[in-house]
Amino acid sequence: MAETKQPRNDWQTIRSLLPYLWQYKLRVIVALSLLVLAKFANVAVPLVLKGIVDQLDGSKGMLLVPLSLVLAYGALRLFSSVFGELRDAVFAKVTQGAITRIALQVFNHLNALSLRFHLERQTGGMSRDIDRGTKGIAFLLNFTLFNILPTLVEIVLVAVILLKKYDWYFAAITFFTIVLYIAFTLGITEWRMHFRREMNELDSKANTRAIDALLNYETVKYFNNEGWEAQRYEKSLKKWEDAAVKSQVSLSFLNAGQAGIIALGVTALVWMAANEVVHGRMTLGDLVLVNAFLLQLYAPLNFLGFVYREIKHSLADMEKMFTLMHQNTEVQDSAEARPLVTNAVEIRFEHVDFGYDRNRQILTDLSFSIPAGHTVAVVGASGAGKSTLSRLLYRFYDVWNGHVNINGTDLRDLTQASLRAHIGIVPQDTVLFNDTIYYNIAYGKPGSTREEVIEAAKAAHIYDFIQRLPDGFETMVGERGLKLSGGEKQRVAIARTILKNPPILIFDEATSALDSKTEKAIQAELKAISANRTTLVIAHRLSTISDADEIIVMEAGRVVERGSHNALLERDGAYARLWALQQHEELAGAA
Repeated sequence: MAETKQPRNDWQTIRSLLPYLWQYKLRVIVALSLLVLAKFANVAVPLVLKGIVDQLDGSKGMLLVPLSLVLAYGALRLFSSVFGELRDAVFAKVTQGAITRIALQVFNHLNALSLRFHLERQTGGMSRDIDRGTKGIAFLLNFTLFNILPTLVEIVLVAVILLKKYDWYFAAITFFTIVLYIAFTLGITEWRMHFRREMNELDSKANTRAIDALLNYETVKYFNNEGWEAQRYEKSLKKWEDAAVKSQVSLSFLNAGQAGIIALGVTALVWMAANEVVHGRMTLGDLVLVNAFLLQLYAPLNFLGFVYREIKHSLADMEKMFTLMHQNTEVQDSAEARPLVTNAVEIRFEHVDFGYDRNRQILTDLSFSIPAGHTVAVVGASGAGKSTLSRLLYRFYDVWNGHVNINGTDLRDLTQASLRAHIGIVPQDTVLFNDTIYYNIAYGKPGSTREEVIEAAKAAHIYDFIQRLPDGFETMVGERGLKLSGGEKQRVAIARTILKNPPILIFDEATSALDSKTEKAIQAELKAISANRTTLVIAHRLSTISDADEIIVMEAGRVVERGSHNALLERDGAYARLWALQQHEELAGAA
């Protein structure tokens, strides 16, 4: 898989998190200070314990309970825990704040990407990548600062104490064990990371297939392909299962090796300490101190191995999320882009060449204009490039050659936000949010009043239908609006556009899902709302656009005819043939 072969830069990933941390620099400083205090208290515990054992050593005569040392021991234990909990409480805002900012940045960046990216994306896999990435950030922030760093601090403090109080070989064996442990952990962890990356890739693919099948639930049912979809999903899960088993087996090998290294180091140090006690060069308190230090040191060191593995896993999980953040934004505002502010709009396509792929051109030397307040209809066979016009007008893509101008200004010299604020569209395939009917209509103009939403619903001839529903405007429409019929969804889309009230209107087969009676009512309403607006109508049924100011006939991305309905019929060309064909089909259907 291509993704697993790409080189990773873990330090670059870590550095990319620093700006999100630095906005909470005071909290970070306080948390680090509490971390150091907790570790000083933790390292002091064995020293106090040595003093207690030495005072209770029966070989030195009368035994007295060292009350002050016992109290100090208890206080240090308490401080070690309290400082740790305070550190976690102070740093919680840093972690959650960073995750919130990064998640929002990813969301905004995805919204800024071109339509091309969103047409090619795999929704299920992408959502899983983002989910794993944000969880990886939380782990990385918490455990890098609160496990690796404090463990290193503790190792240094223990090493200094061992060098000061005992022979050098105590510190030497301690260091050798730590170095061997770290080298073994790093080597094996790097070796087994490709299993984790393979798991991530296969997990995303399996999730993509599951989500894709669920989103296309009706199609699966139409063709009775539940078993086929289950087989495809199972095949993906089986591949993931194999990678997961390999990952777990390699993890067991790593854990066993780490345990063996620690056991050898502890055994050697305890043996040397016991030998020193026997020869009178160390007290029982010293033996307890060395043993306590070892247990105290190797416990977090053992956890350090787990943390390192999980940090590597987190970095692997974050890879794809940060890849999304670095995805190139194909369509961007130029530095000199200015906002569009107007109520009268003239649209002009000038010698436009365009295709979604360089190997397949859609539009060729296309030129036409829509004067302010006029309605221009575009007709033609499927694949002629009609719907591409609306995508270029919204600037989802930039043209290869030529210009798309509004009031004489190239779209590339206008801000995308202001441009799209001036356009309203009723698409052929209406997709609704999984929310209420009210929410979906009000989406046309967030912050609108309930009265405005109701008026828009009435204008779209959907108000009576909504009133007959048990929950009225609060009726949930389901995923992608599947609880509504095609005609009902389209009327919601019309109401949404009416509410937006833009100076430019695009009707892309706006009444294709409506019955003839409703279509006539909606057509009258569309004609009323398009009055004095610059309107582009992309139509299949020629009867719906016969009163347009101008009709443009397209074939293979070129304009072949233009003129009014009557003028085109008199010309007896491509439009007249389309008209005759549709009239014949309507008569046959009526018969």
